Amino acid sequence: MKNKTIQYYGAALIAMFFWSFSFVWFKIAYKSYEPMTVVLIRLSLSAAIMFVVSKVIGKLQAVKKSDLGLLILLSFFEPFLYFMGESFGLKYVSPTVAAVIVATIPLFSPFAAWYFYKEKLSWTNFTGLLVSFFGCSLVVFDMSSGLSASPLGIALEFVAVLSTIGYAVVLKRMTTNYNGFTIIAYQNLFGAFMFLPFWGIFEAKEALATPFSAEAFAAIIKLAVFASILAFIFFTYSIREIGINKSNMFINVIPVFVAIFSFFVLKETINSQKITGITVVILGLFMAQFKRKKRWEWKLSSITSAKS
Repeated sequence: MKNKTIQYYGAALIAMFFWSFSFVWFKIAYKSYEPMTVVLIRLSLSAAIMFVVSKVIGKLQAVKKSDLGLLILLSFFEPFLYFMGESFGLKYVSPTVAAVIVATIPLFSPFAAWYFYKEKLSWTNFTGLLVSFFGCSLVVFDMSSGLSASPLGIALEFVAVLSTIGYAVVLKRMTTNYNGFTIIAYQNLFGAFMFLPFWGIFEAKEALATPFSAEAFAAIIKLAVFASILAFIFFTYSIREIGINKSNMFINVIPVFVAIFSFFVLKETINSQKITGITVVILGLFMAQFKRKKRWEWKLSSITSAKS
């Protein structure tokens, strides 16, 4: 049982690792291509790969007509709405700013998880989330100059935050009937079709006239394989086994990974403030996973009844 628990949490951590790299790969791809072009190529590649691989290994399931609406809704939240927010948001804010906004997801997830699935969160867990988010802020916030960013970019990144929560709610229901391979294959396929008309209207002409860039295309391939396939497979597995709250808590490590990648890949410095922030994030995550006796459980239902 202990080994299984390690697998569940490990799956969530690996998903965050791959998604952290996506912030860097997006920036590389944007040197040559516009956001919707990058996303459309990414989704088309990932959908094609997932259908072929799933069919070959016998993991592709038939989708029931009664579940088709849920699957379309899942695809609307992510990849469509999420990428609309994240991709265009990254045109106006830095990867680190985007990462810390994404790190607010665990602070909002408990309300959705309680409302739809009655998942509980103790005061210790919630305090851990706040501590972890404070650590994220230390990683990306410059004490001397502050954190300045475009309001439009911040708003777009929060669209991504809300869409992720909606995605997790629908995904939790879908995992009771379908495996991760089937869900990811169809969500990427439907997502690509959702992007296609917008790409045709706003970016097709410019994209077709843009010279091929090996560096940018390589970044898109990495986005397709690692961020759109492997990360979602691990995250789907985690959501199914440990729920929305505990899976989304690991999103707080994304700014940490981004800071580390920036140090090794982009040669950015990691000062004592960032090291402190990384330590605080890890401490908060441990607190967020800590279990207390039932009398200490924080139930949102009690808060609701108190107000009524």
